[in-house]
Amino acid sequence: MGQRWVTPKILATAVAGLVGTVGCSLFHGPATPAPGQVGTASWYGRELRGQRTASGDRFDEHDFSAAHRSLPLGTRVRVTNLANGRSVVVRINDRGPFVHGRVIDVSYGAARALGMVRRGTARVHLEVLGDATPSITTGRARLRRRREPRRRRRAGMHH
Repeated sequence: MGQRWVTPKILATAVAGLVGTVGCSLFHGPATPAPGQVGTASWYGRELRGQRTASGDRFDEHDFSAAHRSLPLGTRVRVTNLANGRSVVVRINDRGPFVHGRVIDVSYGAARALGMVRRGTARVHLEVLGDATPSITTGRARLRRRREPRRRRRAGMHH
């Protein structure tokens, strides 16, 4: 087997990857945030008040809750507004956002604490804090009771 030599391009790519992952202040400025997801958050509120979320909860815009596309329902996530450093812990209880380019929808209460109500969106960092509780993650099947068909009365018959 022949020897493999590391070319300058491969070395530069490897160093850049390490700098981005580790956050080395010598090359990359300040350390990067803890591992997690960074992206745009939006908020939702009054228009969904009282409606059922994907977890089965009734939505309350003042609770610290959020919608995420893939995190298990019940997962607790620290959301940090990168513009002002404010952070809140929310519980994932719904699915979304359904707008391209958004990573999370937070409730009005969480948005207010994050200082993003007026702008409507904010660049945020998401950090998963722990596993979801199993009963919420797996969910429960919610079946509607079937209504029994009403018996039609025939004309002339009385009970």
